Amino acid sequence: MDNKPLLQDRPPAYNSVPGAYNYQQPQPGYGAIPQPAPAPAPAAFPSPPPPYQFPAAQGYPAAATGTPANCSSTYTIIQPSVVVVGGCPACRVGVLEEDFTCLGIMCAIFFFPLGILFCLALRQRRCPNCGATFG
Repeated sequence: MDNKPLLQDRPPAYNSVPGAYNYQQPQPGYGAIPQPAPAPAPAAFPSPPPPYQFPAAQGYPAAATGTPANCSSTYTIIQPSVVVVGGCPACRVGVLEEDFTCLGIMCAIFFFPLGILFCLALRQRRCPNCGATFG
């Protein structure tokens, strides 16, 4: 036959095993929080001074105390205006394009070193949408 244990052959309960731990009675002093040492007597401190009373300023009315003034409960919403950088100030739709003027190009050619500064200063901005020129 085989050596399998039968259902009636169960292992013994833990509390009936000789030398088992006894969980009902804790060890004395184990896990206990020690009592704190007595604190020394506090030194005698003087009481804090009373709050400072500010004198009334001359020429100014006394501060109002009590309930605040009645305010209306309506709100005014201010819509911020959107400003497009480089946008046309006339039609507010187009974007300005920069062109060099004929005089600016001629100054750049004839007066070469300083003429480039004149060319940059004589730029003309034009809106492709409305045709307005600025500059």
